[in-house]
Amino acid sequence: MLQRPRRNRKSEVIRQMVKETHLSASNLIFPLFIVDGINQKTEISSMPGIFRYSVDNLLREVESCMKLGLKSFDLFPRIDDSLKDKYATESYREGSLYLKAISEVKHYFPEACVVTDVAMDPYSSDGHDGIIENGVILNDETLEILGKMALAHAQAGADIIAPSDMMDGRIGYIRQVLDENGFTNVSLMSYCAKYASAFYGPFRDALGSAPKSGDKKTYQMDPSNQREALIEATLDEQEGADFLMVKPALPYLDVIKLLKDHSDLPIAAYNVSGEYSMIKAAVQNGWLDEQRAITEVLTSIRRAGATAILSYHSKEVLLNNWI
Repeated sequence: MLQRPRRNRKSEVIRQMVKETHLSASNLIFPLFIVDGINQKTEISSMPGIFRYSVDNLLREVESCMKLGLKSFDLFPRIDDSLKDKYATESYREGSLYLKAISEVKHYFPEACVVTDVAMDPYSSDGHDGIIENGVILNDETLEILGKMALAHAQAGADIIAPSDMMDGRIGYIRQVLDENGFTNVSLMSYCAKYASAFYGPFRDALGSAPKSGDKKTYQMDPSNQREALIEATLDEQEGADFLMVKPALPYLDVIKLLKDHSDLPIAAYNVSGEYSMIKAAVQNGWLDEQRAITEVLTSIRRAGATAILSYHSKEVLLNNWI
């Protein structure tokens, strides 16, 4: 045999030499959950090792991550039900928990990259990503709220705004609002291919944001569809997106690859809560090797074409020197 591929696998030095996919701290974004109060740190029961932090403890967690070389964070708020209403007004209220968290992180860690989530569901009494009337999600009426929310995030210091609502036209609308108010340098990371997935359960538990009625299938994508993602991605790119995101990641590696092959924009992927919790449950039962499973998952997402990976594993892989 003239060709023996095993020769390039015969030692760790050679395996590292020919390694095709590289993963580092710069590829990772760490999602963090925020709650009101002081000195709060509560573990999320469905996400072992992940916590909700009051702003003071959030700052301590960000500092800990920064020392590991993890410098990008996506913030998500757990809002008391008493603050929720039909039009998600708490999402852009001056002095709100979320806006305070953004401002405090940027004040103490200006070198950090703060990504913010634009969607109504954490603040909506209906638990949906848009205004709901008679069981129907109103697309265009929702855009005005999303624009107010995005502008408030930019004013608080957000570096990247990530609309996760899946309303049609929201990237163009938000881009116009930001530009008209002088925030031309604030980036948009579009959840362009966000699927109506079964893997969001622990996240909704963390935020208390599950829909009060119906489901999200009229705005989130059908898991059966791949080419539809190209339509969404093309529209969002034309409307001014700076990143294109696929969510979830593992069941949609083919979609990550598809967008990577058809767009010059950087591709992000969200390694979501259900994917995280499955691995943690299997590890707790002794069914998987934790280090190997987690690094294999993150590498697969990177190999598929993701430049940025939002993952709850971000801190632990760096803390344990797994990558």
